[in-house]
Amino acid sequence: MICPNCKNKEFYTLANNYIKCKKCSKKLSLKKIEKDILVIQKFCENKSAFEVSSELKLNYKTIKDRFDILREKIAIFSEVIYNSSIKDSTEYEEFYYLKEREKLKKRKSLSEAINIIGFYSNQKVYTLLMPKIGNRAFDVEDGFIQYLSWYKIHSQNAHQTKLNKFWKFLEKNLKKHKGVDEDRFFYYLKEYEFKFNYKKSEQLEILKSLSFS
Repeated sequence: MICPNCKNKEFYTLANNYIKCKKCSKKLSLKKIEKDILVIQKFCENKSAFEVSSELKLNYKTIKDRFDILREKIAIFSEVIYNSSIKDSTEYEEFYYLKEREKLKKRKSLSEAINIIGFYSNQKVYTLLMPKIGNRAFDVEDGFIQYLSWYKIHSQNAHQTKLNKFWKFLEKNLKKHKGVDEDRFFYYLKEYEFKFNYKKSEQLEILKSLSFS
């Protein structure tokens, strides 16, 4: 443990499952810390906030807020890792994510798609959100293939790449949320980038470090 108040690492053990920082005297509940770690573990198991709130018998909003904080920490972590890494993009391509309700429409508009560019570098996937297509949009049935032939960044043997596997992983996991607000989409994108890049055991250790340091 590291004290969230002063970053000290030394504590006194108190009664009733509490510890106290030797430097600033801040008291911390070991029971709450254990619960926070359990929530992180469930997050790494890819469970939804609703599933976790039911399993742990905790308020749904409490779990959702905690999950949102973890996503924000992941986004910062991913940016730091990418910016400090040696750039060697062996694969890169654009991906157009259509929300489920848009997919159900008879005529789908590419202007509604969320435009993402993905890189595969140093055995990790990294993603960036791009501006919406806007006025360049075509109806999918009329001009989607033509649009891709003009604008899409293609990688060789795209169907076999790590990025292609990631796009499928992303779409599969976003479905379970039954709709993600567009202003929060970036954080869900980074969550699944993180979960694709790291094993569950690695995810747990990273998130524990980010949450308790």
